Amino acid sequence: MDDLQTLRAALLPAEPTPDVVDRSRHRLRNRMLAAPRPRRVRPLVIGVGVVAAAAAVVVATLPATPVPEPVPPQAVVPVSTGQAILLAAAERAQTGGRTYWHVTTKVGGEAWEYWTKADGHEWYRGAKTHGKAVLQPQVRPFRMFGAELTLGQIQALPTEPAALRAWLTDSIKRSGSYPGGLDLTVLQALISLVTAVPAPPAVQAAAFRAIAAYPGVSAAPDGRTVQLPGGGHLTIDPSTGTVTGASMYLDAKGAPVKSVDGDGYTVSGEWTDDLPK
Repeated sequence: MDDLQTLRAALLPAEPTPDVVDRSRHRLRNRMLAAPRPRRVRPLVIGVGVVAAAAAVVVATLPATPVPEPVPPQAVVPVSTGQAILLAAAERAQTGGRTYWHVTTKVGGEAWEYWTKADGHEWYRGAKTHGKAVLQPQVRPFRMFGAELTLGQIQALPTEPAALRAWLTDSIKRSGSYPGGLDLTVLQALISLVTAVPAPPAVQAAAFRAIAAYPGVSAAPDGRTVQLPGGGHLTIDPSTGTVTGASMYLDAKGAPVKSVDGDGYTVSGEWTDDLPK
C-alpha cells in the first residue's frame, strides 16, 4: 500500500457491517409505507366546446323570462263631472276663434241673433229684419254688470283663470252693481264671456276654467249640462266645446234678466266663418 492509500484508509470511516445495512433499509421502508402519498394534481384544461355545452345546460335549466303582455289601450272614460265638462270645453275653445262670433238668444218663441267681427262690424237678425242678417250702422258697446267694454278691452282680457276672475271682480266692485252678491255676479260675468261677449279663444278657455273652479259645480245625467251655483246651468256640445244653452242673459245695461212671463232667457255662442244669406 502506497502513501495515498494509507491516508485514505485513515480518513474514511470503516465500512458498515451487513447487519447494520439491513436494519437501516428495513426502517426506511417502514417509514415510506406509513407516510401518506401526496395527491397528484392534474392541470384543469377546459375546451371551448365544453364551456359552450355547460352554458347551454345552465340556460336550459333557468326559468324562461316571461314576456310582458301588451298593455290594452285605456278606455275612454265618459265625462261624468261638471268640472270635466268645463275643462274639456276649455281645451276645445283654444282651437276656435274664426271670423264671426255668433250669438243666439231665445225666450219663449222669440229669438234673435248677432254676428260680430273683431273689427266691431255686426250683423243682426230678428223678427224686425224678417229673417235676414242686416249690417248694423254703428258698433254697440258690450256691458257686464255696469262695466262697459270695448272690443279692444275684451281682446286684452287676462288669459289665466285666476287673473281673469280677479279682473272681473275688481271691475264689478268699481261698478257697484252686484245685487246677487259679488261671487255670483262674477260667475255670471264669466258665463257671459263664453256665451254673449266675443272674447278670443284664450280668454274663453280661461273663463271655462274659472267657472270649473267654483264649488258646487256638478253635471246633469245627460253628460252635457253643467249645474252652476245659484241655480243656473250651461249646456255644452262635447264634440265642439261650444255652449249651446245657458240659463242667463245680460240686457243692454249688462244685468241678468228674465222675461215678464217668467220664462228664462237662453243664450248660446259659437265662432263661425259664415254669415247667413
